[in-house]
Amino acid sequence: MPVITLPDGSQRSFDNPVSVHDVAADIGPGLAKAALAGVVNGREVDTSHVLEGDAQLAIITDRDEAGLEVIRHSTAHLLAMATQELFPGVQVTIGPVIDDGFFYDFATGHAFTPEDLEKIERRMEELVVDDLPVERIVVSREKAVEVFRNMGEHYKVQIIEDLPENEEITLYQQGAWMDLCRGPHVPRTGKLKAFKLTKVAGAYWRGDSSNEMLQRVYGTAWANKKQLKQYLTRIEEAEKRDHRKIARKLDLFHVQEEAPGMVFWHPAGWSIYQTIEQYMRGVQRDSGYQEIRTPQLVDLSLWEKSGHADKFADDMFMLESEERNFAVKPMNCPCHVQVFNQGLKSYRDLPLRLAEFGSCHRNEPSGSLHGIMRVRGFVQDDAHIFCTEQQIQPEVSAFIDVLHAVYDDFGFKEVIYRLSTRPAQRVGTDADWDRAEKALADALDAQQLPWEELPGEGAFYGPKIEFSLKDCIGRVWQLGTIQVDFSMPGRLDAQYVAEDGTRQVPVMLHRAILGSFERFIGILIEHYEGEFPPWLAPTQAAVLNITDKHAEYAKKVEESLKNNGFRVISDLRNEKIGFKIREHIIQKVPYLLVVGDKEVESQTVAVRARRGEDLGSMDLDAFTERLANDVARHGRIALENQD
Repeated sequence: MPVITLPDGSQRSFDNPVSVHDVAADIGPGLAKAALAGVVNGREVDTSHVLEGDAQLAIITDRDEAGLEVIRHSTAHLLAMATQELFPGVQVTIGPVIDDGFFYDFATGHAFTPEDLEKIERRMEELVVDDLPVERIVVSREKAVEVFRNMGEHYKVQIIEDLPENEEITLYQQGAWMDLCRGPHVPRTGKLKAFKLTKVAGAYWRGDSSNEMLQRVYGTAWANKKQLKQYLTRIEEAEKRDHRKIARKLDLFHVQEEAPGMVFWHPAGWSIYQTIEQYMRGVQRDSGYQEIRTPQLVDLSLWEKSGHADKFADDMFMLESEERNFAVKPMNCPCHVQVFNQGLKSYRDLPLRLAEFGSCHRNEPSGSLHGIMRVRGFVQDDAHIFCTEQQIQPEVSAFIDVLHAVYDDFGFKEVIYRLSTRPAQRVGTDADWDRAEKALADALDAQQLPWEELPGEGAFYGPKIEFSLKDCIGRVWQLGTIQVDFSMPGRLDAQYVAEDGTRQVPVMLHRAILGSFERFIGILIEHYEGEFPPWLAPTQAAVLNITDKHAEYAKKVEESLKNNGFRVISDLRNEKIGFKIREHIIQKVPYLLVVGDKEVESQTVAVRARRGEDLGSMDLDAFTERLANDVARHGRIALENQD
């Protein structure tokens, strides 16, 4: 007689084995109707799964995050079914869930068009109306190979043959259509009510450029039409804010084929970059960090000793010189240990905080490159703290305080905290991991911060806290991180003299606030839609003369503001003042200072904001004070304007 324990601790007893759906129905008809899947003893299953003995059970509905994943996975199957019905001869490969949606890769000589997507989507809607039951079927490996070989699905045969020998093979069937999948899936196609196919792209089979090119169809799926509409509105807004489009408009940077994944910074973009770097340099200096610089090219033996060569060799650029193998630096940490190792350190030297705006290169796949959000050459606001075990928690707490102040200065209000714990493949003892994870959890709790655990998502050398931000349209960006490392210092022979005179290995904390400068600037461009707060704006004010006779005074205003440290230009072109104002508004210059007869006579400026507001006449000292206050408030001025 199975006894089923529910998440609230209550229990239900049954005389015979029962399915997940049966338990939901026993609780109530509303839950039975809403049930999409279940979690039995920690494992996700279909609602048809039968419980033969005592078990813990949670019912998954579309209100749960897990329910949304089931919906998206099942919608990927719906896409594949509709596509194969409409385009005979198309082979299916893989169709996973991704952030906010799903995709499915198809092998076909046909290039899908937007019109094809509309046709496929209409067929998917018809299959939803048909409300087909979705059935899970367990088969032998041999039977699965036979089924898909007879169907002409050669890619599925490859997938099956590569599965571990002891893995259970399951098929999912809806109507006459069948696919290989672990599941779980919704019980009927009628549960899939809100979806949209969004785009087509190319993708290599198994991500290998030496393999054949496939057609990848992307889509999104949600619990209801309202959520779908909100998402599509968000995507439309994101398209308007695409950092690549804004960069072209504002002349910030470019990328080109001759240097894939590398950034050519233009003067305006480099001004933003330099402002951020100098700001972060001051933050790190005030927080007790010493800035260093380490080589770009390092003998491969160091990366082998640190363990990075084993884990990341495919992502590293290699070269040979004078019969020695070198790697272009993909990260900074092993080099920072070399700086620590110069001269024996004492416990009195700890914590030692070393920071570097480290230029790194990683061999990212060409298909994954995206403007300055995903690049091969990037700079990190990287730092490493060498400390004792007792110093971990206070150092992490101090770092969190600094991180909050920085994010506030860039105009971000909401931070999401996640603690990533030990992965299956890792170095170090379980005792080390226990202490490291506890220190990070204690630091978060000491700050009274809400956090969630990400089991198994830590780095191979230690657990980490990940800090994510929400931008103005609700997108989440993972940026900062702090990681505890008990392993690398020992691998690279780092030692210090403890208080009792013994030689000890320091703990190493890897930390970054912004992460990659390139990616962070891309996020800022989209967050502000190019309308940077005055402290970041490449040009903070433009002085516009009405006629040539006002040019001398305009230059005087420009020079005065420049002497006060502001980034100012004067536009003395022989153009109508309305034309010049519109042009600089398009360039999103925070302040436009118009000078004519009245301003020359009164030694003032007529001030306009970039959104067209007329701020009236000010003397130069008053405007200088206003701009100085804006700059001093950094990105907090944007938060004030939102409030």
